[in-house]
Amino acid sequence: MIHSIQNLQPKILVIGDLMIDKYLWGESTRISPEAPVQVINVKKETKVLGGAGNVANNLVKLGAKVGVLSIIGGCEISKELRKLFKEINLKTDHLIEQKHRITSKKTRIISSQQQVIRFDIESDEDISKDSEKKLINLYKSIIHDFDLVILSDYGKGVLTNNVVQEVISISNSLNIKVIIDPKGSDYSKYTSAYLLTPNRKEASEASGINITDDESLKSALVYMKKTFKLKTSLITLSEGGIAIFDNKFRSHPTVAKEVFDVTGAGDTVIATLGYALAAKQDIDSAVVLANLAAGVVVGKIGSATTSFEELNSYKSSLEHLYCEESIKSLEQFSKILNGLRRHNKKIVFTNGCFDILHMGHVKYLEEAKKLGDVLVVGINSDSSVSRLKGKMRPINSLNDRSHIIASLKSVDYVIPFEEDTPIELIRAIVPDILVKGSDYKNKDVVGKEIAKQTILIDFIAGRSTSKTINRIQSNARNN
Repeated sequence: MIHSIQNLQPKILVIGDLMIDKYLWGESTRISPEAPVQVINVKKETKVLGGAGNVANNLVKLGAKVGVLSIIGGCEISKELRKLFKEINLKTDHLIEQKHRITSKKTRIISSQQQVIRFDIESDEDISKDSEKKLINLYKSIIHDFDLVILSDYGKGVLTNNVVQEVISISNSLNIKVIIDPKGSDYSKYTSAYLLTPNRKEASEASGINITDDESLKSALVYMKKTFKLKTSLITLSEGGIAIFDNKFRSHPTVAKEVFDVTGAGDTVIATLGYALAAKQDIDSAVVLANLAAGVVVGKIGSATTSFEELNSYKSSLEHLYCEESIKSLEQFSKILNGLRRHNKKIVFTNGCFDILHMGHVKYLEEAKKLGDVLVVGINSDSSVSRLKGKMRPINSLNDRSHIIASLKSVDYVIPFEEDTPIELIRAIVPDILVKGSDYKNKDVVGKEIAKQTILIDFIAGRSTSKTINRIQSNARNN
């Protein structure tokens, strides 16, 4: 599913509360003599788009064509905001200024990868009636250019009852889906939206149902769908995944391996849902993709985004449900490699014929994967194996061998090659670590001058494809 939609570039309009997330990164080694508080020695600072801006940024990273409609202040923070828009190639021509309003800015202090404190500067009262009118009129003039609308409500005053209901009404008349990340406990202003994305706590407050098990979860979903006239009712469940009710109840489990920070995870979920739905995927497929994206971003610090390259890599590393997605040509992998490099992933490369898979192969590849983040395995083509091993080899075809290796938990990508050596693959990939078996101890390792490091791994004694074939032949003769 990922490959079928990742280049579609759906057009999505984001409306909501824009803000800046600022991070001060440092370390603390002492307590202040002035008060019993940590002294943070700040090493660097970063600024990213937050709130509805983080939703838009997530969509940009996924490759969508994004428009952002909002009210901002006539302040210095708004100038910073416009600069951040420019940095990710987002247009600012749908941002309407309201004098004397202050755009939200949240500053977080991070010490040794842990958030210590946050302080905010902002206006959070409802926008003026004049701003409401300008926003709605601008919406009417641009909505025909978009496939889907996302409302990102952070309760800072842009998404008033009037704005939300006008947007939903106009969109529904044009058969354009509106999906909403809600705020507060009164969801009546979101009536007739396509779906909402509350978490368990928010859904409990909005429905008045204490969600403690599947029965109460289903009751809350049904209540919200009926009460707020939603097409689909949805609740995010943190480590429990996402639950859905349209005409039946079901849930999709989470896929996070480790959680460092949940900041902005809700933005990633709604952005990914929006992308998938705008790309004409059904709700279950959209939820599976959103769960995958959430699993990526909660493993990062701060408001984070993800890309399809990361989603492909993460999915491959999780379970290899569809091992053919891990089998790539060099051209296909080159595009993935660019994304892996951008995210500073350590690439490990090894190669072989892997004709009849045995425990020695499995243990060898497991040890190789421990050396980095992504393990890429080059596999000799059938003709290449025949030249190296003799005309009776391979026993198993390239297709069989590739799928078997790709199904291993330790392997992220498999790349077949026609040559006798993988030198062209190594030149193209330039791996951080090149791995070979310990039988190469006194031999020349192809590509060692290209890789940043070459490591030899011991094989399990007595395990080899040749010995397996010899035993089979011996048994056949004896019988």
